[in-house]
Amino acid sequence: MTEQSKKQIRLTVRGMTCTDCEAHVTHALQSVGAENISVNFRRNEAIFQLADLNRLDAAKEAIADTGYQPGDATLLSERRQSSISNKGGNYDYDLLIIGSGGSAFSAAIQAVSYGAKVAMVERGTIGGTCVNIGCVPSKTMLRAGEINHLAAHNPFQGLNTSAGPVDLGQLVDRKNELVGELRQHKYIDLIDEYGFDLIQGEARFVDPATVEVNGRPISARNFLISTGASPAVPNIPGLKDVGYLVSTTALELKKLPRRFAVIGSGYIAMELGQMFHNLGAEVTLMQRSARVLKSYDPEISETVTQALTEQGMHIITGATFNRVEQDGNIKRIYVTVDGREQVVEAEGLLVATGRKPNTEALNLAAAQVKLGDRGEVAVDEYLRTTNPNVYAAGDVTMGPQFVYVAAYEGWVVAENAVGGGNQKVDLAVVPGVTFTNPAIATVGLTEAQAKSNGHEVITSVLPLDAVPRALVNRETTGVFKLVADANTRKILGAHVIAENAGDVIYAGVLAVKFGLTIEDLRSTLAPYLTMAEGLKLATLTFDKDVSKLSCCAG
Repeated sequence: MTEQSKKQIRLTVRGMTCTDCEAHVTHALQSVGAENISVNFRRNEAIFQLADLNRLDAAKEAIADTGYQPGDATLLSERRQSSISNKGGNYDYDLLIIGSGGSAFSAAIQAVSYGAKVAMVERGTIGGTCVNIGCVPSKTMLRAGEINHLAAHNPFQGLNTSAGPVDLGQLVDRKNELVGELRQHKYIDLIDEYGFDLIQGEARFVDPATVEVNGRPISARNFLISTGASPAVPNIPGLKDVGYLVSTTALELKKLPRRFAVIGSGYIAMELGQMFHNLGAEVTLMQRSARVLKSYDPEISETVTQALTEQGMHIITGATFNRVEQDGNIKRIYVTVDGREQVVEAEGLLVATGRKPNTEALNLAAAQVKLGDRGEVAVDEYLRTTNPNVYAAGDVTMGPQFVYVAAYEGWVVAENAVGGGNQKVDLAVVPGVTFTNPAIATVGLTEAQAKSNGHEVITSVLPLDAVPRALVNRETTGVFKLVADANTRKILGAHVIAENAGDVIYAGVLAVKFGLTIEDLRSTLAPYLTMAEGLKLATLTFDKDVSKLSCCAG
């Protein structure tokens, strides 16, 4: 039998954790006649050849008997033939990725699984925003701030805790160590593991199928633009002349400012503002809109404002920014609120007013790639640009700015560009978490969005002081809000302000994505004295006064 007549198969295998697991799965496949076997526990996959596809079920059974969980199978030989070999042309790479963040690595790993020749071009630090200057460094610093705040201001009488001066320089050094470790293990080490090329330098398109890097032309069948986004700075008179910070530079401060001002009140502004507050600075948040988190439901905005104010942060809304001046070490921000000018003084000034896509250096006109109104790379539902061989994913498209969205989009690009697929990106149910304390988590539609989409809406608003976990924590400022369709009773949105709201919201994701009803959630058993119990209590609140129920009563 010729090699060409054998079928090459990629089988998902769950439960593998080490190289010994790979050996067990390999032996199981050999027992049913599989050949040319390659098993990788990190990718949760086995790639092998079978002469008879009828033996595939036997292969799955053999793997299951070994204690692992076989999943979906894909005929790689057919997809590779259609997606790579038959396209013709002489190219340096099947997929060239510009950028090295979450969407870039996700796409590279998936493309390599189809036998594609892949290169990644990076002009700066490998790993993108999340690991280097975003999620990882900010969340470890936020945790440090929370611990310091609890030490100084815990809610339990009888505990005698205290907090001394913060050594911000030491905290930042430890943060940088963690970032370096994760960058190495989760990004750099994977380059050799999966066998794609890394090219250091800046990529610039010279025609629709070629980029130039360090003076070297490189051609590819397909490209992925994965260059991310960076902080946007508003045009406020005098701002460019003072020593302001953005999200990246704020995380490198080695000395804590006594007073810290923040222009903006989105999730970055609130997270970093609270971090500096918890480390000991006096913090003022300022914003143009009339309420924080203006796109959220009013109950969410009001509760966030209450929580941050109770903790001692100052919030100024409805502000017009007139000018910024510097006097020695002091920044003065002149704002008008309700027709009256006031001045906010601070030693530290953070500008957190949004982000802009990183496209300036790409020369996208030469690639025949069009940009959107905000300068983002415009893509269709398959993440293709106006050049059908160029894709874009992640923050550069100005979609939801989350690394898990970027990684998902990178997978979609690899499936379509290399895997011969026709995957549409589906961002209908995207959770968002702001890692303040209390945390803010949301998924699905707000009440206003649901009504504008034509739903007859019913809502449940459960104050956190009705959740037993919050009572024993002695931290009761928060809320659970559920939005449902009045006719079908399906959950359309879930919005939570509470400790660990980010962990709680995943149950809301499942409810919204899979169309669960109020009764579906209500019929579940929620563990007592967990914050997740608040979701079930919120379903009861549609029809009952939960304050008049006994513990755990449904």
